[in-house]
Amino acid sequence: MSRLLYDESNLPDIDTLVAKNYDNVNPDEVQPIRKIGVLTSGGDAPGMNATIRAVVRAGINAGFEVYGVTRGFHGLWKGEISQITVRDVSETLQRGGTFLMTARSKTFTTKEGVLKGARMMEVYDLDALVVSGGDGSFKGARALARIGMPVIGIPGTIDNDIGCTDYTIGYDTAMNTAMEAIDKLRDTASSHERCSVIEVMGRRAGYIALNVGIATGAECILIPEIEYDFNRDVIRTILDGRNKGKRHYIVIVAEGVGSASDIAKKIEEQTGIESRPTILGHLQRGGSPTLRDRTTASLMGVHAIDCLLEKRYNRLIIEKDGKITDIDIEEGINMKKTIPAEDIENAKRLS
Repeated sequence: MSRLLYDESNLPDIDTLVAKNYDNVNPDEVQPIRKIGVLTSGGDAPGMNATIRAVVRAGINAGFEVYGVTRGFHGLWKGEISQITVRDVSETLQRGGTFLMTARSKTFTTKEGVLKGARMMEVYDLDALVVSGGDGSFKGARALARIGMPVIGIPGTIDNDIGCTDYTIGYDTAMNTAMEAIDKLRDTASSHERCSVIEVMGRRAGYIALNVGIATGAECILIPEIEYDFNRDVIRTILDGRNKGKRHYIVIVAEGVGSASDIAKKIEEQTGIESRPTILGHLQRGGSPTLRDRTTASLMGVHAIDCLLEKRYNRLIIEKDGKITDIDIEEGINMKKTIPAEDIENAKRLS
């Protein structure tokens, strides 16, 4: 029996729809889950394989058939779907990236594309879909929910910029990768009187930059959340350090602030100090996930299966106050967060 609420003849603008909230629905009236799909979407994040593994193992142990969708929502509407066994996820826990692969689908940003994805779920008789990714991936999941397909979202993004959760899978690994790279750059910067301007990922969020800056003892940390005066906060800080005998300098720049190359050029022009830009880029997405990312991903995957077993659909799995829980997808997507002012002030006190 089809779960779809709409078809090609009566599909309105998806943005005007609201996904069904199951919080106040009698579980006995909810169609049970037998087969589920799992996909990873958007930018890859260390720990996504651990998420897939947990969904597959916990799902099969719960009596579900589990199907993997290759290349995210792009693969969903194209039907790149195959059954996954426990054996298929063996030896994946420690691997970075995602063995299901990922992609960004322009087609799935349209209501026609969403309907194609839902129809393909029906072709494979999938009763629900577990999606691991960032805010864009959650919006794709919400679009499916709004036309009647039950979904569960698990936050997988190195940026840690999803408002409803304190932590996103991949964040810890990305910070450790950046920290290790910056430590190596400091070694060579200290051999010369040199300023290293290092651009880290994070889009419009400065979580990686702030924490990595604190961990590496950076002289300057530039993040989108706070305005800065270049002369006062960068040039003066570097010059004051030089005048006190310092001979190397680290400036951390979140990618949402500006170009490391442009900033390095301005520093060298105004101070005469040799300045080298380094863009860590997708290096931060790779590598074996840390213990925190492996355990968080595993526990979030198990919680996703618990939601399906309890017939609580259209939920986002989140971490709040150190505990794994879940929230309605509509409520969760609309939530915002920012870096606490106290964390920013403490970083300034340490610079």
